This record gives sequence, structure tokens and C-alpha cells, in this order.
Amino acid sequence: MPSIITLAQLNGACKDQRDLFKQTFGKQVHLTLDLAEKHAADFDFDWASQNLLPSPLLAEYRRQRAPLLAEYRRQQAPLLAEYERQRVLLLAEYERQQAPLWDEYERQRVLLWAEYERQEAPLWAEYARQRASLLAEYERQRAPLWAGYQRQKARLFTTLYLSAP
Repeated sequence: MPSIITLAQLNGACKDQRDLFKQTFGKQVHLTLDLAEKHAADFDFDWASQNLLPSPLLAEYRRQRAPLLAEYRRQQAPLLAEYERQRVLLLAEYERQQAPLWDEYERQRVLLWAEYERQEAPLWAEYARQRASLLAEYERQRAPLWAGYQRQKARLFTTLYLSAP
């Protein structure tokens, strides 16, 4: 098996992995066990195994990986269980302390909204009063324009209609 991996061999890899390879090694690298262990957390060796190993070696990789993964999961399970136990306690404490803050926020929000509506009502009433006056003036000035337009349309139609053969 060749000990060189080239950037060209990583054509199907994601952009992040290709960029990391290029940044770390350039266009190629001479793969060694030490180098693989050094970069174990950086590179996706499962992708590499599926895409760079011939079928018989891929099968062997999967066969030997299975007990490694099982052992990892065996050791990881109690860690995750402890994390979840403590996370639930932390969340309960957060919610206990957050509840009165939320209640106070809601209390003040209701009061603030009522005060907003109290102060906003006369502003809206004044706006509506002035808008009504503007609209009335607009309608007063627009009415003769509209009537003239309607007369011209009628004249145009009649002229064209009467000239038809």
C-alpha cells in the first residue's frame, strides 16, 4: 500500500477537510502511524477508510474498528449518564431562579403596556382628527378633476363610437 496521500485523492471529501489537508500538508503527505495519531482528531479517518482503502482492507478496518467503538461506547455511557444527571439538576435550578424573573417581567410588561396605551390613545386620536381634515381637503380638490376625467372619457368613447363604420 502506498504511504503517500495526495490532495487529489481527497476529491470527494468535504471542503473543510480538503482545506485542512492543504493547510497542514500541502499537496501530499507521507503517512505514518505517528502522523495519523497526531492528527486523529482533525481528519475524518472513517471517510478516508471508505474512500482510500481497497475493499478487503476496508472490511478489515470495519472488523477491527467494531470492538474499538464498542469499548468507547461502554466507557462513554456512564460519563453521559452522569452528565445528564447533573444537567437536569442545573436546568431545574436555572428554571427555579428564572421563574420569578419571568413573573416580574410579565408584571411589568402588563403595566408598561397599559401605560403605553394610555399615552398612545390621545396621539392616535389627534392623528385621526388631522387625517380626516386632510382627507376632506383632498376629496374637495380631487372631485372636479375626477368629474373632468369622466367627461373626457365619455367624450372620447362617444367620438370613437360614432366614427365607427
